[in-house]
Amino acid sequence: MVVLLAAGVLAAGCQGSVDVSTDSETQAQATPSPAAESDRAHLELLDAFAQAWNRHDADALMSMMTDDCVYAASAGDDVHGRRYEGQEAVRASFQAIFDAFPDAQWNDATHFVGGDRGLSEWRFTATAADGGRIETNGCDVFTFRDGRIRLKNSFRKNRPPVPDR
Repeated sequence: MVVLLAAGVLAAGCQGSVDVSTDSETQAQATPSPAAESDRAHLELLDAFAQAWNRHDADALMSMMTDDCVYAASAGDDVHGRRYEGQEAVRASFQAIFDAFPDAQWNDATHFVGGDRGLSEWRFTATAADGGRIETNGCDVFTFRDGRIRLKNSFRKNRPPVPDR
């Protein structure tokens, strides 16, 4: 699901499809503002980004991020988690996640956008190296620049592996 926050309007749709009007006649007469078009493009970017995560496609992910991108992981010794800067470091960190969790998925993604900021909520599922099942909610807070992701700041619940059912 995607949600568009623009000019005080809140509208929801699915799979990158967002209709910000409530009346078809108004929609036909309205010309989207540059801000609304930018928000729509950012929603489409976040939807494609989420799909690339579920494909474990590091090339696609990096094509959607700026050359000077930053990834602040949800875990690490620093207050902001572990921080990776630049295409090479960010790519390596993403690949390490895919290697550690070959079956990882980020499901039930919902995206919110307003200006140069965005947020994606998701449910992470994977199998840990010891065979334990991981299932936890999380979110990413994004900053956009020039139609790409400049910052991906990740947060997730700290939950132990789920026992087999």
